[in-house]
Amino acid sequence: MAVGKVTFSKVEREKLAEVLWLLNWISVVTGTILFGLGLFLRVEIHKWQEVMSEQGILYVPHMLITTGLAACCINFFGGKICLDCADTNKFLRWKLVMMPYIICTFFFTSCVLAGALMCYGIRSQMEESLFMGLRNAMRYYKDTDTPGRCNLKRTVDLLQIQFQCCGNTGYRDWFHIQWISSRYLDMSSSAVVDRMRSNVEGKYLMDGVPFSCCSTFSPWPCIQQHLSTSSTQDKQSQQLNLWRRGCRQALLDHYTGIMQSIGLTVLLIWLFELLVLTGVRYLQTAMENVLRLGDPESESDGWILENSLAETARSNFNIIKNLGKCYQVDDDPNINVPTAAAEEELPS
Repeated sequence: MAVGKVTFSKVEREKLAEVLWLLNWISVVTGTILFGLGLFLRVEIHKWQEVMSEQGILYVPHMLITTGLAACCINFFGGKICLDCADTNKFLRWKLVMMPYIICTFFFTSCVLAGALMCYGIRSQMEESLFMGLRNAMRYYKDTDTPGRCNLKRTVDLLQIQFQCCGNTGYRDWFHIQWISSRYLDMSSSAVVDRMRSNVEGKYLMDGVPFSCCSTFSPWPCIQQHLSTSSTQDKQSQQLNLWRRGCRQALLDHYTGIMQSIGLTVLLIWLFELLVLTGVRYLQTAMENVLRLGDPESESDGWILENSLAETARSNFNIIKNLGKCYQVDDDPNINVPTAAAEEELPS
């Protein structure tokens, strides 16, 4: 029994072809939107890629960019096919192309859905990448004269100022690393030497933060050092003095908001493409049934699947299995060996 069987008259087939032609051109626009969203996401990730440990998350914008380009090409071609399918004679030219076109559109639609799901499922990977990347960026914050790391200080400072954050998970993260370069330390000072000797790794650690952690809403000058001393400030003034939120959470919230918005847009595009794919399938089956009937003016049936889902799956499985048998190699050692009777019939 056919799945989704619908009967179409000649006028309805023509209307369906015209509507699908219009929807395919709209799909070209949605493909351009997909391409633009992928490009926008690529640029946003590139802005702060120095504080990310890996670039594996770039597969999401690359997926959107590739899918957007494919959407423009496939739907541009599909608009021409649907417009010609309104006429039975013109449909004959596209009859053999329709099924491969529908299969390509199905896989393309699946890629759109995969892109939407990736936008919602990348949060954990993004969080881990930001945690490792920020930790390394803070560790190399002082290496302003080291090739490949000289811009990290500027990047971290811009990040903390723009997103109003401090440290990886909080401002106390700066207490556990040496963020002041040894070039700016007075090694003749006994206090500096004693502090470095007191650390196992010989690092100059202090309970202070860079200037970019200072809050712009503080009504008094920022206090950057001796932050762990309780007598320095009361609790309220301490909260106004520094940014309290960690930069990992700030960036994660920033990218999560972008991903959710893009994911919702891509999901709506997927529903639209699924509608176009369903309409093209109905048009194809209806026009093929018209050719079987031999009367262009008659009504014809269209469907999504000619048989039930279980029967279709079983039929495709048998086809694949038979294809495997065609390419199976016979391992019989006696193959192509002439028998005794055959040798006797050979002429001397």
